[in-house]
Parts: sequence; C-alpha cells; structure tokens
Amino acid sequence: MSDTDVDELGPVDYLVVEFPADQADFSGAMAAELTALVERGLVRVLDLLILKKEPDGTVEGFEPHDFGDTNLSELLGLETELAMLLAADDVEAIGAALEPGTVAAVLV
Repeated sequence: MSDTDVDELGPVDYLVVEFPADQADFSGAMAAELTALVERGLVRVLDLLILKKEPDGTVEGFEPHDFGDTNLSELLGLETELAMLLAADDVEAIGAALEPGTVAAVLV
C-alpha cells in the first residue's frame, strides 16, 4: 500500500460488539443494517472478524468467508480490498477483553 493509499483511509476506527453466545443473533439483520450503512456512504468496512470465546478462555476467530452460503456470508462483500488489517496481536488483545462464553463482531 502506498503512502497515498494510507492518507485516503483516515480516520479509521474499530468497533467490538459482544454478545452472550446464547443470545447472539446472526440471522442476517446485522448484515442488512451494515450493508445499508455502507450503501449510504456512512461507513466503509475495511476488515470484519467474528470472535468466539469459549468458557475455558480459548478464542477462535472467523472471517466472513468461513460461513459459506449463510446470512453472514453477505458481509464478505462489504470488506474492501484492504481487508486483513487486524493482526494476531489485535485478535489476542480483543479476545482477552471478552467474557468467557461470548461471541463478538469486530469491525474496522
């Protein structure tokens, strides 16, 4: 990525939304709302990751392409060509902050 590309990105923020695992609703409503925000030009999705923290504390990450042909796979089209901005250290830090037994959506 050139310096010009980086200058055109700013400002960049991230958002983590945490759900109790038994109450996480990934039925497609979230994807539809996020798509509407992107289409209106209010947000630009650079990277998206779903994290699941097991009761034993282990954390597993999922990219939108991991979901195959489901409602969540719609999110894959929202990521830009600059995806993969979240590094392993970022995932580890976010995972450490999650409560055991939760699922979180991480949006850059």
